[in-house]
Amino acid sequence: MVDPTDGFTPVPLHQSNFEVQKPYDVPQNQRYSHINGVHKLWVYSTDKAHTTTSHTAPRTEIRIRGCDYSSGVWQFEGYGYVPSGTTGVSIMQVFGATHRATTLMVRVYDGSLTNYRSPALVSDTYNRWFRLNVIHDADAGMVKIYIDGDLKYEGPDDGGKSHCFKFGVYEQNDSSNYTESRWKEIKVFKK
Repeated sequence: MVDPTDGFTPVPLHQSNFEVQKPYDVPQNQRYSHINGVHKLWVYSTDKAHTTTSHTAPRTEIRIRGCDYSSGVWQFEGYGYVPSGTTGVSIMQVFGATHRATTLMVRVYDGSLTNYRSPALVSDTYNRWFRLNVIHDADAGMVKIYIDGDLKYEGPDDGGKSHCFKFGVYEQNDSSNYTESRWKEIKVFKK
């Protein structure tokens, strides 16, 4: 096991860096809480999009503001928790790409963490905390996913000129009626 943050410099984050994107027609406290350092985000499959003009699926996500990038090597780190029953949902993404909206999506399908729909990165992630590190080398066009310090995926990104990190729940294929994820100790690093 390695520490994927070795050689990286931490980027200072404050609560003001965390922008909650939630269904536009419900109050924030009905889809998000932040108690004792834990961000809890949830959404229902019948919820509306995050804006009145969006045609995307329901989501409650945090977009990390102030850390947008177009070059360099950037890293997201967080401890995630997904309760059993949550499936068909993105829990973390690197937003920004050439041929689609995202360069990377860590999703949950039946308790397994996946990169998009596949490959499966690790199984049996329900009801336990796991450490997620995602590294995006925008200059080399590569992404890496570490779970609990183990490299689980390395591959090309999808280009794009501007990127940012998001985490929470964003419904995808075959999602459950209710989806939830919890996050703590969120950090961003760069080289």
